[in-house]
Amino acid sequence: MHRLTIDEFRQATKTPLVVVLDNVRSLHNIGAVFRTADAFRIEQVILCGISACPPNQEIHKTALGAEESVRWTYYPHTLEALKDLRKEGYTIYAVEQAHDSINLTDWHHNDRSDLRKTAIILGHEVFGVSQDVVDAADGCIEIPQYGTKHSLNVSVAAGIVMYELTQSLRP
Repeated sequence: MHRLTIDEFRQATKTPLVVVLDNVRSLHNIGAVFRTADAFRIEQVILCGISACPPNQEIHKTALGAEESVRWTYYPHTLEALKDLRKEGYTIYAVEQAHDSINLTDWHHNDRSDLRKTAIILGHEVFGVSQDVVDAADGCIEIPQYGTKHSLNVSVAAGIVMYELTQSLRP
């Protein structure tokens, strides 16, 4: 099984996708997002607000070193991160249940080749993505759910969305 070294990973072509964590409190969720971002060669993880940053032993427990391979940045306020992403030409989506949200399966089945640079925002484990951040996004992506619960763990939701969008965005 061929695994990239950290240097090879850093040089490799990335999926043009940025994952923004808006006040995610769980260090294990943050670590899991890093590990999944590494698996799909995501361009960057942006940590915002109360989201902890590496180096951190609890993040490392689930990231297993992916916090060293995946580029990351910290912003005290998520809206500042979105402002910079927009300047760089990103289309920004909150992963949130909202009126007029795009069903994730519809996203995958539509031609999204026009979106070369995409950012997704995932929010706090209890409160979700902050309303001001949802309002600042270009739209919302919703994961279809068919059970009695209509929420997923943030790292699980991140993994599902990263996988699906990678299928459309990967060079």
